[in-house]
Amino acid sequence: MGIRGELYTTEVKLDNRSYFFNVKENRAGDVFLQIVESKKGDGLDFDRHQIAIFAEDMQQVFAGLDEALKFVDKAQKAKIKARAEKKAEKEAKYGKKIYRRHDEESSRKNDGIKRTGKVIHVTSKRQNADTPAEEKTEE
Repeated sequence: MGIRGELYTTEVKLDNRSYFFNVKENRAGDVFLQIVESKKGDGLDFDRHQIAIFAEDMQQVFAGLDEALKFVDKAQKAKIKARAEKKAEKEAKYGKKIYRRHDEESSRKNDGIKRTGKVIHVTSKRQNADTPAEEKTEE
């Protein structure tokens, strides 16, 4: 038997917390699973929370955990499906977005509309009238 009755231990490290799964035996010889969550608190301390599950209760606890995992999985699938349906509905209503390349914008003919980002500026007719007049004299 190891330190403090530990028979087996494993650790799962995440970004801001760690989980320890310790199989232990107490002085009476009862085997239990100890699950410890450790996360960095304020300063240099660590917040530790633990739960002990005795061997005779493990099957029931894990059955409940399995049900909870199935619920989470089902909820995530429903969320993804709803998001896809919303996107399809939006595309059906407004059409699919068309993105233009910069070279396509420069090939547009001069229609008197200055396009800058989201705002459309209409240039003066007088300004447009000056340039075509010069072109007409050449014809």
